[in-house]
Amino acid sequence: MFGLGLAMLAACFDGTIVGTCAPIIAQDLNGTELYAWMVTAYLLCETIMIPIAGKLSDLYGRKPLFLIGLGVFVLGSILAGLSTSMEMFIVCRGMQGLGGGILIPVATAAVADLYSPRDRARIQGILGAVFGIGSGIGPLLGGYINDFAGWHWLFYINVPLALVSFLLTIKKFPTPIRDDKPSIDYKGIALLTLFIADILLFFEWAGKDFEWISVQSVVMIAVALALLVVFCIVERKAVEPILSPTLLKNRTVIMASVFMFIFGIGMMGAMMYSSMFSISVLGYTPLQAGEYSLAMVAGMMITAMSSGALVNKTGYRPWLIAGPIITFAGLMLMSRMNPDTTAEYLMICLFIFGFGLGCMMSVIMTAVQNSSKSREMGMTTSSVNLIRSIGATIGTAIFSMVINNKLSGELSGLVPPEIYDIIPHDTGVLDALASAAANVMAGVGTPLDMGILSQAENIILAFSNSVDFSFLVGGFIILFLLVIGIFFKVQVPKDDEDMESESTVIE
Repeated sequence: MFGLGLAMLAACFDGTIVGTCAPIIAQDLNGTELYAWMVTAYLLCETIMIPIAGKLSDLYGRKPLFLIGLGVFVLGSILAGLSTSMEMFIVCRGMQGLGGGILIPVATAAVADLYSPRDRARIQGILGAVFGIGSGIGPLLGGYINDFAGWHWLFYINVPLALVSFLLTIKKFPTPIRDDKPSIDYKGIALLTLFIADILLFFEWAGKDFEWISVQSVVMIAVALALLVVFCIVERKAVEPILSPTLLKNRTVIMASVFMFIFGIGMMGAMMYSSMFSISVLGYTPLQAGEYSLAMVAGMMITAMSSGALVNKTGYRPWLIAGPIITFAGLMLMSRMNPDTTAEYLMICLFIFGFGLGCMMSVIMTAVQNSSKSREMGMTTSSVNLIRSIGATIGTAIFSMVINNKLSGELSGLVPPEIYDIIPHDTGVLDALASAAANVMAGVGTPLDMGILSQAENIILAFSNSVDFSFLVGGFIILFLLVIGIFFKVQVPKDDEDMESESTVIE
């Protein structure tokens, strides 16, 4: 389990580790125009791979899938560190994402192989803490490594972690025994891959590369709907569907999926823009912002591990009710931040926010596993992870849309019309302000730069008010989870022979 946790930790922080150093990497590789793809390539490939790896681990066992994922992840890491062009770097980030997309669901599903239903919650709590630590320390770790060793070592650091993980898991990993020959759902895999790619790219591009209401949007939505319909038809006929239609009959899995979708929206959107607020409004360096974000990680660790240890005594519902309320309170406090906010207030807000998130993660995953048949454990676990990842991507887009719409109105009321007409009416206004300041400091500032710089305080205040509003919206989105938490129940699987015998998980 320690080996699995190490691999999961590496996969989690690798999704965010380039955040602090992305501009440096892009500049060094002469690929600033491809900047956004450094993160997008990783998250896209990771999300696509999650359901595929989950199902294949049910068919072929966790061990071979885990070792393949570890190998792909390490190879991608080494090649990323050796990259000589932005295109090569992005391909390597995609390889890392594929490896991470195998490691995370397999490690999570393996808990059900290694532990009884009564002990799973405690271990899922530890994995939940690992997920929080990995996602939270990524930018901070990236900043430190880049400062002391260079950005290439952001990826080489994965090699020793992977070696330790390999040594700890190669001999002791339980492997299911199957007498029949597995049937792979190639059509389902292909259709699901195209569907996920279309959905994620739509939310990545809409509002940036084209308008939300546009021909491109209509085409991408139509393609997604068509792929979804064909996928459902194919899965009904498949011998071993990648996502079985029987999942729709499991009330726990359905409620958990909806819960984690909303959870992903609120979590990722708030995490991303709280860091941007710290840097752009409060004036902290990326390293300082990363250090203060450890307060959120600390809060998440406390409740993730506590909920896992206590859920057998308390039941699931108290945590799924308390979590949304505490998270809502944290976001409400964050919505009151302004340019004069102190570091202490910021850390209190982030701690409460993380404290609420930690109440929910491991509890939901334990409920899913305890309501699933052993032969479908990888599929059900990965399906919930998939929904959370999609929610996180959509959450980032929702927060961006809310902020941009609010920012346009804020700017119109705070800056003179002649300045309003020449500056971007979205978060790009921060880049315009930074560019104007750099030109003025270099002695090449134009009257236009001077005019923008004269409104710096009002522009930052407008951005601050807009991000505050997004936290408010995010808080009410998270509050919807309260309804699911109140009615949440675990549906125990019937006639599951694997629950009665350990012969299927011991080689």
